[in-house]
Amino acid sequence: MSLLLTAAQTVGPFVSIGFEKQAVTDIALPGVAGERVTIIGHVLDGDGQPVTDAVIETWQANSYGKYAHPDDAQEKLLEEHFKGFGRVLTDAQGGFRLATIKPGRVAGPDGKAQAPHITVVIFMRGLLKHLMTRIYFPDDAANATDPVLNLVPAARRTTLIAAQTAHGVLRWNVHLQGPNETVFFDY
Repeated sequence: MSLLLTAAQTVGPFVSIGFEKQAVTDIALPGVAGERVTIIGHVLDGDGQPVTDAVIETWQANSYGKYAHPDDAQEKLLEEHFKGFGRVLTDAQGGFRLATIKPGRVAGPDGKAQAPHITVVIFMRGLLKHLMTRIYFPDDAANATDPVLNLVPAARRTTLIAAQTAHGVLRWNVHLQGPNETVFFDY
């Protein structure tokens, strides 16, 4: 008997069948402390066309800088109605919407405080390996000293920083390829 490598599989082409019932669009339920923010955007391919079958998963700390995960042993407040995890699907125009709060600062691997950010993982048809990136908040002074953001060339950092469009509404688009390609991280 010989063992063969199982063929790689992409997500899809029926993303909605597998993920629609597991969508989490509101990360912080009413009563959770923090600055409320709605993040809207689109996932676009290299030609600027909408990607209608993408899944965006997010992971973030609460406003106190604590993750809703048992491995976060910090002695910081963890509110019962803070999920910390989100999962949204793109619509027929490649758009998505996520309601959350601005996270607090968390320590990086070297102990230095990171700027408030949301970790993002993107799955979609045609990808054998998901994409990982971050969303940073506009006009946050901590962006200037964030150890991860500062690894990114200055000209490309704007792909990771959301834009304020209205009070409490941020726009952050994902460009999979092309001149405005979003910075994706190796893992």
